[in-house]
Amino acid sequence: MTSLRRRLFLLLISATAAIWVCAVGWIYFANRADLEHVLDTRLQEAARMVHSMVASSNLENGGVAAASAADFTYNRQLSCQVWSMSGRLLARSGGAPEDNLAEEREGFSDRLVNGEVWRVYTVVDPEHGVRVAVGDRLGLRARLARDLIVGLVGPALLAVPLLGLMIWASLGRGLAPLRRIAGEIAGRAGDDVSPVASEGAPDEVRPLIAALNGLFVKVEAARRHEKEMTAFAAHELRTPLAGLKTQAQVALAAKDAPTRDGALRQIITSVDRASRLVRQLLALARLEALPEVEGDGGALNLGALVREVVAGLPRRPEITVMIDDALDGLEIRADRDSLYLVVRNLQENAAEHIASPGRVVWSVLPGRVGLAIEDDGPGIPDDELPEVTRRFFRGRHRSGSGSGLGLTIADLAARRIGAKLVFANRIDAPGLRVEIRFCS
Repeated sequence: MTSLRRRLFLLLISATAAIWVCAVGWIYFANRADLEHVLDTRLQEAARMVHSMVASSNLENGGVAAASAADFTYNRQLSCQVWSMSGRLLARSGGAPEDNLAEEREGFSDRLVNGEVWRVYTVVDPEHGVRVAVGDRLGLRARLARDLIVGLVGPALLAVPLLGLMIWASLGRGLAPLRRIAGEIAGRAGDDVSPVASEGAPDEVRPLIAALNGLFVKVEAARRHEKEMTAFAAHELRTPLAGLKTQAQVALAAKDAPTRDGALRQIITSVDRASRLVRQLLALARLEALPEVEGDGGALNLGALVREVVAGLPRRPEITVMIDDALDGLEIRADRDSLYLVVRNLQENAAEHIASPGRVVWSVLPGRVGLAIEDDGPGIPDDELPEVTRRFFRGRHRSGSGSGLGLTIADLAARRIGAKLVFANRIDAPGLRVEIRFCS
């Protein structure tokens, strides 16, 4: 069942019916004992009344005036018998059976007479030589109990349809704000992400409206981010493509081999720059489509991973890469592809900003909580450090071939595996230090 209104209706009507049934059952069982007590009291009073009538009658030779019992009309549902101590029926009421109802002892008893169970109260009077028995059928008592239940259930059967209509109408009125919100959103244009008005909405609906408005804010931010990223990517790709065209024209027009060779080398440089930018854009799109923090992967040796990354990147003779042997003894459990992206982009960024012969050093953090990379580049101005992971941010010390995406990719990949990047300028010499801290 997908309708909230029908689901709530069934829940409410079922709960109401269950409460009514429980109430009827409780009333029946709670009052049945009281009903039995009242009827037993009536039997007792009737028997004593008949006994008093018999005792005050004219007794002759142990007999009793038959009219005293025959004319007994205390309640036509009750039956009365008067027996002598010798077992002779002296008198009985009109509806009383001929079989003996009386017990030899005084008090209440249940007797089976002519296939029916009777509840009987007997008064024994040895002084007058009589036993007075007054009883009623237990079947009549059961009918009284059934009449009590019918009196409770009957109004319920009449009230439930009316109650159902009232509940249905109330639910429709209560769910009207949801229909209003659904209608408002359905009538919007595809690019309309303005907040949904919450004025007049019930308290239970306000969290839904707040969640929708929060979602609209995220959607608008994502759309704006896509537009910005598309614009930046188009701008960054335009430069190498324009350079490719220009150098190709130079190569075609060149009359001498040195000029042509120089143009071809520039074409190769532009192709490398465009390829790197495309690769970074694809990596960024893939990372943004995945959760920030992923479950543990297999065990990774950090020394082996760093060496694999360095060996896979183009070599620059003027740059020396030093890898601390202590990294070979450091293993973590993380997603390999994400950690590979972190290390590769940090290595590329460090190598990109070293203009003269220099070093890139990989080392273990104190306490073996991660690893760090240091370079001999110009570093990053302190006021720009908080901005280095922003997309397409290049700063004052930009390189000629950078796109401003390397550190962004490294930061996203690090957050995906639950790690944190800490950027700081070196204290002992010019350059940048980046720490990769793994959360425990």
